[in-house]
Amino acid sequence: MKTATTSPTFLREQELLGQTIVVIGGSAGIGFETARRARAEGAKVILTGRNAENLQRAASELDALSTAAFDAEDAASLDRFFRDLPAPIDHVMVTAGRPYYGRLVDMDFAQVPRALDTHLLMALQVARNAIGKVRPGGTLLFMGGTGGRHPSVGLSITAAVTAALPALTANLALELAPIRVNLIAAGFVDTPLSASLLGDELENRRNL
Repeated sequence: MKTATTSPTFLREQELLGQTIVVIGGSAGIGFETARRARAEGAKVILTGRNAENLQRAASELDALSTAAFDAEDAASLDRFFRDLPAPIDHVMVTAGRPYYGRLVDMDFAQVPRALDTHLLMALQVARNAIGKVRPGGTLLFMGGTGGRHPSVGLSITAAVTAALPALTANLALELAPIRVNLIAAGFVDTPLSASLLGDELENRRNL
């Protein structure tokens, strides 16, 4: 007669247990999915977004620690958010902001500075505000892209930002050490935001 044996069950420790993560732009898309995964790994999450209704829905689904509804492109609002943020924070991820697509002949030059500010100046501002808020060994994580790797009509501003962000990130990492500063260079992500920005060019962008 054989005796049945059972294999011991090992429970994997949650990788982010007890840590607090701020996701700027966390009410939808990549930011929301990152926050959801962080919660699954035991983290507490603080979400920001410009749309209060979407933000509240995301916060409810994730049982967020707290939320703040504001436009991250507004420097004063971003400064105020960090000023009111309790310390220490373990990680900050920035997914707020949108790419600028447009052919040169159709480009709205009044919007170009804002497109550059959205990614480059926002990164600088977040980095400066992280000092004294993010613990040593914590992380700043920015979202970049691959738009500059394959030149294409309509991607000149996106390409410029794509090329600038790695250099900016590397320099910020030196200045903020021992806080880590990293950049994710994501390829094309097919989201409702992409569809709204690209319109008829969506299929061409998918094929780049």
